[in-house]
Amino acid sequence: MTKLPQPRSIKTAILKMDATIMNREGIEKLLTMLPTEEERTKIQEAQAANPDLPLGSAEQFLLTLASISELPARLKLWAFKLDFENTEREIAEPLMDLKQGFEVLRLNKTFRAILSTLLSIGNFLNGNEVKGFQIEYLSKVPEVKDTVHKHSLLHHLCHIVMEKFPDVSDLYSEIGAITRASKVDFDELALNIQRLEADCKASWDHLKLITKHDGSNMMKSKMTEFIADCAERIILLGIIHRRVLNRFHRFLLWLGIPLHQIADTKPNEFCRVISEFSLEYRTTRERVLQQLEKKANHRERNKTRGKMITDSGKFRTKEDRADAELRQLLGSDISDVESMQGTLPWRRTRRESNRSFIGQVNGNLTDGDDELLESLVKTATKAPSRTAPRERKRTRHADRKSLRRTLKNGLSEEEKKHLSAYIKGY
Repeated sequence: MTKLPQPRSIKTAILKMDATIMNREGIEKLLTMLPTEEERTKIQEAQAANPDLPLGSAEQFLLTLASISELPARLKLWAFKLDFENTEREIAEPLMDLKQGFEVLRLNKTFRAILSTLLSIGNFLNGNEVKGFQIEYLSKVPEVKDTVHKHSLLHHLCHIVMEKFPDVSDLYSEIGAITRASKVDFDELALNIQRLEADCKASWDHLKLITKHDGSNMMKSKMTEFIADCAERIILLGIIHRRVLNRFHRFLLWLGIPLHQIADTKPNEFCRVISEFSLEYRTTRERVLQQLEKKANHRERNKTRGKMITDSGKFRTKEDRADAELRQLLGSDISDVESMQGTLPWRRTRRESNRSFIGQVNGNLTDGDDELLESLVKTATKAPSRTAPRERKRTRHADRKSLRRTLKNGLSEEEKKHLSAYIKGY
């Protein structure tokens, strides 16, 4: 809760309108605690009946407030003085945002590219040639999806816009004024202008009441000058409000909105549609850019996948490159292969030592060792020869199958004779 200063300080602050002693919340609290005429009369009667008894803190506080002439008028005039600048700012800033917003949209290349591309897509899908579409349709663009990949129309719109207009932006970062204007109720703003004008007129009446009891000409001149300045600024706010709305209506006509719909189009609703669409567009655009980047990286990886490295010059070490540059400066003729092998002293020493070792080994081999090595090589490389062809294994029930086929098909006359002769001989 707001803590009020001492009663004597309160009286001084009210008479001088000193904001350093009491703030705006204190004024609001005092306006709810104003003593009535009946309360003041009873306190004065009780004080006259018992002059020796001191008054309580509450009664003393109410009596102090009652001693200030035209207290409600002073408090309301003081409150108007403290609130005017904030109220004026709350009215002027949304009007400035609205004005800047539709001016930015009129000149924005991204907004033009999106609308033209979306109109072309709609004409192609519908099979008709129309000159425009309602601005409210922008809110339905993310909801329309294709039947193959289930991508939204906004996804395809981002692809086409980025392909045809590579220098466009994400739109949302350029229309901050539209986003701020979408959060303001301009009908309420018009009422605030009317309310501010009424408070200014009431302040003139309050000042007249105060000057009847207060003979301070300095305060009267300051407050008169302040209220006159406020009146001029309020009139200017009304003119700005009317002109901004007229320019907004002309902007709607420029967009192609029919004349009979302009009066019903509210600035905050229009700005809200544009702001929400631009936010969806920025999100989808970032997602599309990520997909394109992944595909590009995948294509780069596929270019070298499964291929051999043929350009060995790319993999030279720093020592090899430095050595090659040094030889080129010295004018020596050296091939790329030799430069790849390296000409540094430690490399030459290593190659010479390897060659000497191989020559030493070759020199120590005798004729008997050569014959032994040749026989080992022939034995290892000789293919094994088969002496006999591999017999095919007979199946377990081969005879039974043939017997079944014989019995099933029946015996010929000759087979019957052989079988009967075999049985008799057995």
